[in-house]
Amino acid sequence: MALAIRLTRGGAKKRPYYRIVVADSRSPRDGRFIEKLGTYNPLLAKDSPERVKLDADRIQHWLAVGAQPSDRVLRFLDAAGIRERPARNNPQKAEPGEKAKERVEQRAAKEAEAAEAAAAPQEEAEAVVADEVEAATAEPSAEAEQVTEEVAEQTPPTEAEEVAAEQAPADTADQPAEEPVAEEAAVEAEAGEGPTAAEAPAEEAAAVQPDATDKGESAEAPAEGADEVAPPTEDSPQAETEEKAE
Repeated sequence: MALAIRLTRGGAKKRPYYRIVVADSRSPRDGRFIEKLGTYNPLLAKDSPERVKLDADRIQHWLAVGAQPSDRVLRFLDAAGIRERPARNNPQKAEPGEKAKERVEQRAAKEAEAAEAAAAPQEEAEAVVADEVEAATAEPSAEAEQVTEEVAEQTPPTEAEEVAAEQAPADTADQPAEEPVAEEAAVEAEAGEGPTAAEAPAEEAAAVQPDATDKGESAEAPAEGADEVAPPTEDSPQAETEEKAE
């Protein structure tokens, strides 16, 4: 008969309490057992001495007979110094199963699809912005110029433009108008109607220099402030006095 030192469960629901027993390995977990060797209460603190209780002498006896402890009981024996528990190496213990790996792959695929869907609108927006920038920087067409002119006509002028428009005529009024004498003379010379090139300077000199008669008249003219004597008329009293004197 194969003997095993193992745990049997007792206690209420969600409040377990275990007994450490030696029993036939073929009997059920909570079935018949041969002898009770200790207790284990997981609800107590780990540093509590009442958490694990062992009967070291009886455990040594049953180990000498050939009883094999379970992994959990062997942990208790190793902590008590009764039997050493060999170190185990199970690198595949933390490795997920096939279904867990499939779930991870499906999750990664969904995240990649969501990232692509989120990046697509951003790329479209960048392309639209690039097209608008190219259209704005390109040379304006005739239609665009016409539209800008219409908009400029419809929009009212600003205060700065109104002030500039008011100052422009005043500036032009202050400047003397150009005499188109040279242009008219050139046009008449070409048509043959006006004076020739030799006659034109003489006429201009004659117009500039005053005549001798004008100088005489200006010399004979009375000075400013002198009394001007009007010639006597027939009806004036001076003429009557002259007639009586004769």
